[in-house]
Amino acid sequence: MRIFYGAGHEQFKPSELLRHARLAEEVGFDGIACSDHFQPWWEPGESGHAWPWLGALGASTTKVMIGTAVTPAVRRYHPALVAQAWATLEEMFPGRVFLGFGSGESLNESPLGLDWPSGAEQLELMDEALDMIRRLWNGETVSEGSKHFRTKNAKLHTRPPQSPPLYVSAFNEGAAKVAATYADGLWTVGDPEQAPKMIETYRGAGGKGEIILQALISWAETDDAALEGARKWKGAQPPEYYVEDWHDPQKMYEHAEEEVSDDEFKQKAVISSDPGEHVKRLRALTEMGATSIAIMNCSGADPEGAIRVYGEQVLPALREQ
Repeated sequence: MRIFYGAGHEQFKPSELLRHARLAEEVGFDGIACSDHFQPWWEPGESGHAWPWLGALGASTTKVMIGTAVTPAVRRYHPALVAQAWATLEEMFPGRVFLGFGSGESLNESPLGLDWPSGAEQLELMDEALDMIRRLWNGETVSEGSKHFRTKNAKLHTRPPQSPPLYVSAFNEGAAKVAATYADGLWTVGDPEQAPKMIETYRGAGGKGEIILQALISWAETDDAALEGARKWKGAQPPEYYVEDWHDPQKMYEHAEEEVSDDEFKQKAVISSDPGEHVKRLRALTEMGATSIAIMNCSGADPEGAIRVYGEQVLPALREQ
């Protein structure tokens, strides 16, 4: 069972996240995943760029896997640039890189002038982008591109000996089917109402790769401090934010506070001062079918304390299974 540490660019400055990530490697996490956002889910927040940060992370760690959770190709990024970036990372840090890929959110694309597409078009974009990334990694010259992503004889001139693993994020059955076509694994939220359906669809469509289930976690000395330290992350909870045209962080957070109660938030995230509660909740993800677990550290009260508690108590207990 691999356990990845999640670094939230929305919550902490890049320099802080780098310190957290180094500590996460020291205490025994198997990989580091970071969010890839142009804006945070709330105001005020942070918005460091994931790609240069991953280069710094790779150079300042020695063995952990590194990648994003997750990168889209919609407007901010052309899939050829995504392919180039991850080929470069894999060449520099061979065997340590993965690409987490998703369909994106209006939050990060609309500020760059995009009219947010329908759900069907979002799946089209994902399918076309993943096809192009795979072809470029395989050494093909992509002469004309696709409907949404034009090219003129695009080719990667620096390719590593092997392509990095590609994990596709899915929140709906259409995305799970796309994952089955292109991905080395499915990445989804460890929601007991959603995850089994995503896994079943992925497997039913021929997906044979890993199942990575993600959970938000917050630890502090008291339950109240753990909740308050993670409260900002209510801004990422409403499901409409992942498909509809929501791109004002302040309005998104205000809406989320109205829609998501504290009790509901504590059901969605692992928020507790008790390491045993963290172990119990995360073990449930393996029962859902996870082959890897990815936690996002939302412990605003004491992020480094949370990492140490995980290293001392939570990771060993999870690996006893």
